[in-house]
Amino acid sequence: MSHNQLTLKYPASWWKNKWREGLPSGNGQIGASVFGAIKEETILITHEDLWHWGQKDVVPDVSHKLDETRKLMDEERYLEASWNLTNALKEQGYNTRLAARFPVADLKLMMQGEHAFKQYRRTLHMETGEVTVSWKDGETAYKRSLFVSRADNAIVYEVQSDRPSIQAELSLVFHPTDSPRLADKCKEMEETVQIKAEGDYIYYAARNDDGTDYGAVLRLISATGSREALPGAIRVSESSSLLVVVKVFVKGRREQEWARLQEELSPIQADYKELLNAHAELHGRLFRSASLQLGAAHDERTNEELLLEAYDGEAPTSLIEKMWAYGRYLFISGTREQGYPFGMYGLWGGDYRLTWCHNMANENVQMMYWHAPAGGLSELMPALIHYYDSMMNDFRDNARKLYGCRGIYIPAGSTPGIGVPNQIVPVIMNWTSAAGWLARHYYEYYLYTGDKAFLKRKVLPFMKEVALFYEDFLVLGEDGFYKYYPSVSPENTPQNFMPTDGRPLAHPMPTTINATMDFAVMKELLSHLVEGSCEAGVYGDEVEKWEQMIRRIPPYQVNKDGAIREWMNETFDDRYDHRHLSHIYPIFPGQEFTREEQPELFEAFETAVKKRLIGAQSGWSLVHMAAIYARLGDGNKALECLDILSRSCLLNNFFTLHNDWRNMGVCMNMTEAPIQMDANMGWVNAVQEMLLYVSPKLVKLLPALPDKWQQGSVTDLRFCTGRLSMSWDTRKGSFRAQLVAERATAITVKLPERFDAYSWSGDSSKVTPSALGRHCYELRLEPGEALTVSCEG
Repeated sequence: MSHNQLTLKYPASWWKNKWREGLPSGNGQIGASVFGAIKEETILITHEDLWHWGQKDVVPDVSHKLDETRKLMDEERYLEASWNLTNALKEQGYNTRLAARFPVADLKLMMQGEHAFKQYRRTLHMETGEVTVSWKDGETAYKRSLFVSRADNAIVYEVQSDRPSIQAELSLVFHPTDSPRLADKCKEMEETVQIKAEGDYIYYAARNDDGTDYGAVLRLISATGSREALPGAIRVSESSSLLVVVKVFVKGRREQEWARLQEELSPIQADYKELLNAHAELHGRLFRSASLQLGAAHDERTNEELLLEAYDGEAPTSLIEKMWAYGRYLFISGTREQGYPFGMYGLWGGDYRLTWCHNMANENVQMMYWHAPAGGLSELMPALIHYYDSMMNDFRDNARKLYGCRGIYIPAGSTPGIGVPNQIVPVIMNWTSAAGWLARHYYEYYLYTGDKAFLKRKVLPFMKEVALFYEDFLVLGEDGFYKYYPSVSPENTPQNFMPTDGRPLAHPMPTTINATMDFAVMKELLSHLVEGSCEAGVYGDEVEKWEQMIRRIPPYQVNKDGAIREWMNETFDDRYDHRHLSHIYPIFPGQEFTREEQPELFEAFETAVKKRLIGAQSGWSLVHMAAIYARLGDGNKALECLDILSRSCLLNNFFTLHNDWRNMGVCMNMTEAPIQMDANMGWVNAVQEMLLYVSPKLVKLLPALPDKWQQGSVTDLRFCTGRLSMSWDTRKGSFRAQLVAERATAITVKLPERFDAYSWSGDSSKVTPSALGRHCYELRLEPGEALTVSCEG
């Protein structure tokens, strides 16, 4: 278990925003975060469907502005053109605001101690989702344990001591804001709070801005010693153990919901261990869907000790693998198949309007799902698909009213039910590739599941709507190639349009012509649409049109530095001082070509990555860069990116931050340093990319193994039609991999270059050398068949 646990020697201790350092538990719907203080334990309670303060305006028809914008760009009045659509919406008084998730309540436990604490530990057991806090008070040992149950959809909380010394008071209270600007609005919310304690129950409710109630019911299941109900609390005295179960409601009426939850809680008779076992079976199946071990020994050091070593320059290998496991843990705890997509704060945001607490689809949402298919977590991907499918009417309306196009336009930012434009600035409004980029995840879900019914019902219709927008939006130039404008490379401004007086403007002039990313996303979308339509036997009369559209996409361009141009128009100069790497899309996250297929063009992409300045990066862009270096085959540089992140943007509970609040010069400056768990998920993906490259036709094993990872093993990573496990020891020169087909499989496998004298076991007729080169083999397997390849050194 120690291999998959995080241990801290400190409680949450960030000044004021202590929720930032909580240890999280969740079942995809309900979240709980443990702060861990001995005298006053705080457990933040959240729910996936608790949102407020959104405003959805009707989008005005400003589609006539597209021709004006293009005319201004043709006249080289780029800055004016950049603001044309944005200003038109502002002039109409358009003022949509995205909603924000916020906490349900805090569960408080007040305990008195006789002596100063010692041997304090706060631990997250990732295999079970359990958080424990333990310490000694004099010679008395205490332990508090909590998990959010998948089996009972409830928070389960136990307090124990080795003698009847527990003097405790339990309550449910309004979670305070740490933001002065929200104090008045939160005070209004707090005035709607109602709390009452009756017998072994505490009832809590407050009113949301839509007029519905939300809240929780706590039941004290068992407690030794004595207990009494106080106004709004329960006191337990001279106890050696107590067990509490909490259930949560949203969008209801308090009296009815209190009665319902009391009815659900009243039959519970099981003890803590029984409740945990029922949950752990469900949680563990997801957590153990894949495993990773780097090195032979388990590292027993605490989070703080691992971070101190990382701070000296290189992250310990055990930190790398713990972060891989932790990112997966957060993902399976923070989303579910029929719920909402994983959010920037997971389920554990601790205030009422946090920075970037919406779903942002110009990098962040996508990054949180990159790891899922190869990591064996495809079953959680439908949440993303259902979420965007639920707002298709908004997206169609957007395309028609903003650009006069059929199909769909997805704004970068959204929250449930608000799929209309909201961030009314050029860098967001003029970017039209969100739908195309999201379509990659739709199609990837099909590739890894083989669900052709889903392909026909959900994936292809969505992709066809994206293609319809392109069909109407693009302009065919005299040279026979498309002109894509307005066009944005998120969130960069060309160097020759940056202010020359040094003013710190975030997005001075982002609107351009022919951003490389826009064409790369479009090409991928159309290619998948053609391929998927042929496989499903639908849209046959439109395939030729889509293929012609692909041929009209101009070729990628290389600048004077030998780097791929970020804008395929020489009016716009490349700017390397930026965190986004959008123009690298064709090789990551896209898979348009590999080094084996187009080495010269591939090298131009590599040059563009190496010219990006480290001081311009953020937490998420460092893991993005790590994944790109893995695609480039450079495991050492990929690992270096994770090293930098570990010493700049990691809290002691291993939540990732947008930037280093200490301003140490290795990433962009920003005072707030908001939590952004996209980098937690991106870390998982970067590690997997170093170990495995997967496309529908090509699988590379250990394509970017860092020199430092001399020994290791993985089990049950996925390729599109099966799973594989590997082990290696570079010192001994040994390697072994087993590939198991779950569906009919026809792939090329490239084995690691660093090993030699490979031998295959199994049916040799299933393996033939590939024309792709040395160590490459064609595999043909039927469902259930397996092949093993090894090198004994």
